[in-house]
Amino acid sequence: MNIFTRIREDAAAARSHDPAARGVFEVCVVYSGLHAVWWHRASHAMWQQGMRFLPRALSQITRFFTGIEIHPGATLGRRIFIDHGMGVVIGETAVVGDDVLIYHGVTLGGTGHEAGKRHPTIGDRVVIGAGAKLLGNIEIGHDSAIGANAVVVRSAEPWSTLTGIPASARPRRGSPVAERPDEADFYVI
Repeated sequence: MNIFTRIREDAAAARSHDPAARGVFEVCVVYSGLHAVWWHRASHAMWQQGMRFLPRALSQITRFFTGIEIHPGATLGRRIFIDHGMGVVIGETAVVGDDVLIYHGVTLGGTGHEAGKRHPTIGDRVVIGAGAKLLGNIEIGHDSAIGANAVVVRSAEPWSTLTGIPASARPRRGSPVAERPDEADFYVI
């Protein structure tokens, strides 16, 4: 996939998630979440080729201009949209799936000085609410929703809604595994 196709795809994702988006030009020029993702792709490519200083420097420059810090070692999927991204931090071993929506103040971080995989893995089509903290080597299943300011320290199955401190998981509305849809409706985000 060429870079222009990827940019068009990202802009379309931003427009579909943000009702205030007025057009592709505006989205491409003023959306800092998109800029952070685009610069991350460049720094991640360098990181994968064994460079260390230049990609880290690029990520810090991007952080200065966007308020979003994405480690060049993190793996991001397609069509990720970081809405109002100020304060977003994504750690080195984090893996984020496709079509993920991340709001401001979200942290995908570690819990200490562990070696190896120490940041979350996020499935496809996950929504992460403002201020949520996902900590440690945990996995969040596809189609899950994480409430604002939730602190998630345990893995969750697909189609989960996670809220609270520490977050607890419940079936998300529309879940194919919810036993009683009327009960699952209560827990929608």
